[in-house]
Amino acid sequence: MRLLSRWQNSAGERVRIALRLKGLQFDYVPVSSLAPGDYKALNPQGLLPALDVGGRIVAQSPAILEYLEEVYPEPSLLPSDTIIRAEARAFAAHITSEMHAITVQRVRRFLEADLAVDQTGIDRWVQHWLGLGFAALEETLRRRVVNWPFCFGDEPGWVDLHLVPQMGNARRLGCDLSSYPLLGSIEQRCSRLDAFRLSRPEAQPDFPHGQAPA
Repeated sequence: MRLLSRWQNSAGERVRIALRLKGLQFDYVPVSSLAPGDYKALNPQGLLPALDVGGRIVAQSPAILEYLEEVYPEPSLLPSDTIIRAEARAFAAHITSEMHAITVQRVRRFLEADLAVDQTGIDRWVQHWLGLGFAALEETLRRRVVNWPFCFGDEPGWVDLHLVPQMGNARRLGCDLSSYPLLGSIEQRCSRLDAFRLSRPEAQPDFPHGQAPA
């Protein structure tokens, strides 16, 4: 398998973590190493990441994660209990559906270039929506039936691999995350594990020299 992505792509980071949590071998291919137009030819959506499975391209990180879970079910990234599994999927979906696009560079560029929103306004917009999202996630964790060391279990999985990259994105964009102690404690536990540490932006071969980590 080849994972086509770039260092600063939180959706790609999710997939990198999932591949490593499952112990799967893959080749990381920075899109910057491709000739102009080659990636769009592979993935008409043009969005990152994409997984190349023997020449077949799977786009969109949710679809990639579902593919990995179906084809490589052990170890599972999802809880075994059906209700907790649904809660885990809902938590991750809140990140992918409600929060992720706020941090996407092309979305913020549109605000500036097409709608003439200045940087102060963009920052306020980002911090408002991400703040609402993180507050909801923090409260969700507070209401768990068990105070697990990771989001929904004794081992990291589906939810944690969504949460950690999103927190990194938010921090890079100037968000204060000190109001979310449960989220922060889980992020700290995850950061000590190789699957997360090796998937961080600064650990990727295309990470620009001299760039401050996200």
